[in-house]
Amino acid sequence: MSKIRYKTDDEIELIRESAMLVSLTLAEVAKVIAPGITTLQLDKLAYEFISDHQAIPAFLNYNGFPYSLCISPNEQVVHGFPGDHVIREGDLISVDCGVIKNGFFGDSAFTFSIGEVSAEKQKLVRVTKECLDLAVSKATAGMRVGDVGFACQQHAEVNGFGVVRELVGHGVGFELHEKPEVANYGKRGSGIKLEEGMVIAIEPMINAGVAGVKFWQDGWTVTTKDNKPSAHFEHTVAVRKGKPDVLSSFSPIEEVLQQKK
Repeated sequence: MSKIRYKTDDEIELIRESAMLVSLTLAEVAKVIAPGITTLQLDKLAYEFISDHQAIPAFLNYNGFPYSLCISPNEQVVHGFPGDHVIREGDLISVDCGVIKNGFFGDSAFTFSIGEVSAEKQKLVRVTKECLDLAVSKATAGMRVGDVGFACQQHAEVNGFGVVRELVGHGVGFELHEKPEVANYGKRGSGIKLEEGMVIAIEPMINAGVAGVKFWQDGWTVTTKDNKPSAHFEHTVAVRKGKPDVLSSFSPIEEVLQQKK
């Protein structure tokens, strides 16, 4: 079993650069995502933007994954393949992105609401984002991974939503996926203790219906068991004393979306 790999302050700053490039890439996606666009067009845009910034898409060819983005519409939870799927009014589109810059990895995800979405989808997106904020707030030195998971799980379930258990957050920085695993469910006070120098990707995957998921034969795509919509938000976070240090940011994305209104 591999060990947790701790990062220095200088290394965390390099991870921040990578995570912020992910945020800026997702903001570029936000500029063009709209009904009529295919998910493959978004993938091409991301590849070019990341490459133009002297970085490498972290997902491209990762364990054979053939794209720069994971794009997961509606009932797809995560790891969806970009393709000829045409985005439509009312869709939820989860976009997950990672980059390698200066040898360090950043990872973040955002779920886009396309035009007028249903009340159920609006609530799902809002609650999933709140789950992320609550989970991130527990990512401080001395807390445990169970505290992070409990904060997410409690808020999702109080709102009547299912928390995906087969997929979890993870350490990140030197590699795309490192120890520890960071589940979106758990018991307070349980699991590995969080310490300064840890960098983790916290990524609630919340389903409108049941928590169960199905794995496609392509080896990647994951959908909800009941075909109800799912939402996914993710931040790269450095564990600090007193207050978490969020290395990615939704601000560039939300500024673009506000301008489009």
